[in-house]
Amino acid sequence: MRSSVILFAVVLTACGGGASNTPPPEGSVVDSLTTSDSLIHPEEKHFRSLKQLTFGGDNAEAYWSFSGERLVFQSNNPAWGEDCDQIYVFNPFSDDLRQGAPTKLSINGGRTTCSYFLPGDSLVLFGSTHEGGHSCPAVPERRADGKYVWPIYPSFDIYVSDLKGAIRQQLTDTPGYDAEATVSPKGDRIVFTSMRDGDMELYTMALDGSDVKRITSTLGYDGGAFFSPDGSKLLWRASRPTTEEEVEEYKALLKEGLVKPTDMELYVANADGTDPRRITELGNANWAPYWHPSGTKILFASNHKSKRGFPFTLFLINTDGTGLEQVSHGDTFDAFPVFSPDGKHLVFSSNRNNGGTRETNLFLAEWQD
Repeated sequence: MRSSVILFAVVLTACGGGASNTPPPEGSVVDSLTTSDSLIHPEEKHFRSLKQLTFGGDNAEAYWSFSGERLVFQSNNPAWGEDCDQIYVFNPFSDDLRQGAPTKLSINGGRTTCSYFLPGDSLVLFGSTHEGGHSCPAVPERRADGKYVWPIYPSFDIYVSDLKGAIRQQLTDTPGYDAEATVSPKGDRIVFTSMRDGDMELYTMALDGSDVKRITSTLGYDGGAFFSPDGSKLLWRASRPTTEEEVEEYKALLKEGLVKPTDMELYVANADGTDPRRITELGNANWAPYWHPSGTKILFASNHKSKRGFPFTLFLINTDGTGLEQVSHGDTFDAFPVFSPDGKHLVFSSNRNNGGTRETNLFLAEWQD
């Protein structure tokens, strides 16, 4: 899976990554682009139009405000002076990021990830390592055994910031990894991933960090969870080691603060964790899922069709595991799809139109069913 390792590493840490700051040449397609149907593959029938939002570095995990007017996302763009993922906020309909960096929220250093608006849109939560040190924590060196792994930094905790970057509250303070937090559309609960009980499990909590409840209890990585549009269910990605060899490998990596993300499937459960159901059995990496506005379908990224681990493309599937449909096409990396609250727009990350570089940018599609 070595060819997909590059792209996974570019976009992610457990949520993000790093790359080039080479600006597009004057007069290039990228430089002149606002919204262009030339970005849409002929088979991408769900995209009425497609607009490129960022232009350089690695940009991912863009999430909408409750009003649908702004996006908060993580970026590692050397042109903006970044050495690792940081959190930014902007208006995707009016702001032109070719003119400069948007407003930065993660002003305290460290590595940051997985941001999300709180109800009212004046506060944002995100995971950060800044209390473990101002500098970016080191990325694991390439392993001699060739395994591709994500680092699980124990200094990650979840914080709430205002839109000027001032930390207003720390929501978690247990030893070990706490991150990947998202908020229910009902505005009453947060779901997140934590190592507090020794494994990578899902938990929910109130908006102030109280009333923590464990949701999953099966050995394996559980993360990237989202509440359904009505707040009644949860959707997430998970690995499930089953053989003795797989279990030993998972536990050994976890002791090193690592997890291998190359074999994941999607799961759905009630918001309290009851009635968990596996909805994909595709093989390879099926991840970055998000609810379709109807609540009856799920949009996600997958490389299950690939023999070499690449490309990653977007797929729709019904919540009962039927009706698999390929949404994005081409030999590219497409992932992190997120619908706007009104369902009219989709933001996602892609390395299409990057001029052959390793840059991964945000794109905004007008969605049509």
